[in-house]
Amino acid sequence: MLNRIILIGRVAVEPELRYTPSGTQVANFILAVDRNRLNQRGERETDFIKIVVWRKLAEICAQYLNK
Repeated sequence: MLNRIILIGRVAVEPELRYTPSGTQVANFILAVDRNRLNQRGERETDFIKIVVWRKLAEICAQYLNK
């Protein structure tokens, strides 16, 4: 079974492209996602989610995503 989620948010940290010793591409970045509900003070809270992508998608993210 495959789990799939869709996150819509803002790039909080620029993607960092690295390579494993075997040459596989890996990129890390942080996505800021606002919650739908307001907190008790009437403000929206933001979750910062660490994202890791591999191979060709890592190259695409490093090339096209920016803050």
